[in-house]
Amino acid sequence: MKPWLKSYPEGMPENISVDEYASIAEVFDQSIEKYSELPAFSNFGKSLTYREIKDYTDQLGAYLKNDLGLKKGDRVAVMMPNLLQNPISIFAILRAGLVVVNTNPLYTPRELKHQLNDSGAETIIIVENFCNVLQQVIVETKVKNIIVTRMGDLLPFPKSTVINLVVKYLKKMVPSYNLPNTITFKQALKFGAQHRFETVASSPYDIAFLQYTGGTTGVSKGAVLTNKNMIANMQQASAWIKPVVGDKHEIIITALPLYHIFSLTANCLTFMKHGWMNYLITNPRDINGFVKEIKNLKFAAITGVNTLFNGLLNHPEFKSVDFSKLTLTLGGGMSVQHSVAQRWKETTGCTLVEAYGLTETSPAACMNPMNLEEFNGMIGLPIPSTEVAIQDNDWNEVVLGEPGEICIRGPQVMQGYWQRPEETANVLSADGWLHTGDIGIMNDQGFVKIVDRKKDMILVSGFNVFPNEIESVIAEHPNVLEVGVVGKPDDKSGESVLAVIVKKNPELSEDDIKSFCRENLTAYKVPRTIVFTNELPKTNVGKILRRAIRDKYINN
Repeated sequence: MKPWLKSYPEGMPENISVDEYASIAEVFDQSIEKYSELPAFSNFGKSLTYREIKDYTDQLGAYLKNDLGLKKGDRVAVMMPNLLQNPISIFAILRAGLVVVNTNPLYTPRELKHQLNDSGAETIIIVENFCNVLQQVIVETKVKNIIVTRMGDLLPFPKSTVINLVVKYLKKMVPSYNLPNTITFKQALKFGAQHRFETVASSPYDIAFLQYTGGTTGVSKGAVLTNKNMIANMQQASAWIKPVVGDKHEIIITALPLYHIFSLTANCLTFMKHGWMNYLITNPRDINGFVKEIKNLKFAAITGVNTLFNGLLNHPEFKSVDFSKLTLTLGGGMSVQHSVAQRWKETTGCTLVEAYGLTETSPAACMNPMNLEEFNGMIGLPIPSTEVAIQDNDWNEVVLGEPGEICIRGPQVMQGYWQRPEETANVLSADGWLHTGDIGIMNDQGFVKIVDRKKDMILVSGFNVFPNEIESVIAEHPNVLEVGVVGKPDDKSGESVLAVIVKKNPELSEDDIKSFCRENLTAYKVPRTIVFTNELPKTNVGKILRRAIRDKYINN
C-alpha cells in the first residue's frame, strides 16, 4: 500500500534510476562537459565557471594524491563556511577517491577532537579563522596534513588582499595560532598543478561522506553515506523539482552551510547536476549583509530553515529584493512555522514548500509537491523510490491516520554509523527500515505530518542538540550537583536549550554556567534558559525524568 502515489504530480515517476552514475565524481565530470562555460559558484562577487572549478579540483586532487600520498578511502576533514574553496575541496576529495568529513567550523576543541579521532582523518583543509581551535587538540589527534586557507584567497587582486586584511586585522576574526608544517591552499594548488590528474574510479558502494550527526547517547556519530546513497538522493530530488527547474540555468541562494547535509545535497550537488549557479552566503547570520548581497540578484531558488526565512522577513529592506524570478523556496532542517510561510508568500509571491529528511537519509525523504499553492503544515509525500511507514513500538505498521514512529526505506538510507554497529542496529532494521525517532501520522492521501519527537533531541535553528551531551558538560562543573536538559519552544530558533540544575555550591550563578558551557559547546548548544531547583524529578532507579521537567517548566 502506497497511498502517496495517487497524490504525485502528473508525470512523477514512482521510482528513479540509481544506476545511471557510478559516483558523484562521475556526475561532476559530466556536468563539467555540459556546462563548462556557465557560472557554477559565486562568493563575495567572484564567480567561477564549471570549467574553472574543474581546474582547481584537478590541482587540489593531484596534491592530495601525489604530494600527500593519500590513498583511496582515506578521510579528509573540511572545516570552513561557505567559500569558493569549499566546493572545490569537496569535489577534489571525491574525485581523488577519498572520503569527505564535513566539519562544523563552530566546533569547540572538545567537539573537534572527537570528530577527528572518530573519523580517523589525517588531513584537514581549514580556514585560518579556526586554526586556533585545531591547535588546541592536534597533538591528541592523528592529523598530520594541514592545508590552511584565508577567506579571500580565491578572489581577484586587490579584493583578496583587502578582505584578508580586514578579516584578520580590522574585524579580528583570526585568533593567533601556531601550527607547524602547514601549507596554504594556494600553495597546494600550485604544487598540484605540476601533476597530471585524472578522476579516480569509484564504485557506488564506496563511501563518499562521513556526515556527523548526534545520537541518543550524546556522542556525535558519522553517518556512512556512499556514492549510491548520495546519487540516489540527487536523482530523487532532481525528479521532484524538475517541474520548476526545467532546463533553465539560474541562480540558487545557498545560505545554509555546505557542511550541513541539506545544503550539501540540495544545493551543492543537485543543482550542480542541473547546471545552476550556487550563490554562496558566507555568514547568513549577518542579515544586513545577506539582504544587501541578494538585493539585486535575480535568483530563482532559495533553500533554508525557518529561522533564516523569519530573519529575512523581519529585515526592513527584504521586501525590496527582486523576486521576479523566484519559483522555488524549499524549507527543511526544522519545522516551518505557518506564520512564517504565510508572510513569505505575501512578501515574495512564492510558496514556501516544506521538505523532510535526516542526515541518515542523505537527507531528503519527503517533500511537498512543487506546485503547492499554499503552505499545508505537512512535510510532504515520500519521494520516488522511497517508502514511508508509520510504525508502533514493536515495529508494526499502524493504520492510516494513527500516530507512530516515522520509518523510511529507500536507496538514500545510510549504510550505518561509522564503526558503531550497536548504534546502527538500534535504528536500522534487518529489512532496511530506518527508525527516525520522529512521531507522525500519514493521511489517506499519503501526506505525512510530524506530531512529536520520540527522541529527546532538541532542534535549534535546524541543528541537532542532544540533552545527554549538554548534561555531561554541565555536570563537569565543580559546583553542579545534578542537571536535566530539555528543549523549550523559541520564536527565533524553533527551540532553545533549557537546563534545570541542582547546585552543589549555593554561590553558583547563571553566568557561571553559561560561561562554562561556551568554553565546551558550540554556541547553539549553550542553554538559553537556566533554572535552579532543589531536586530533579527521577524514576525509582534514579533516571532523570525529562518529561516531568517539561511539564513543570514549560507546559504549565
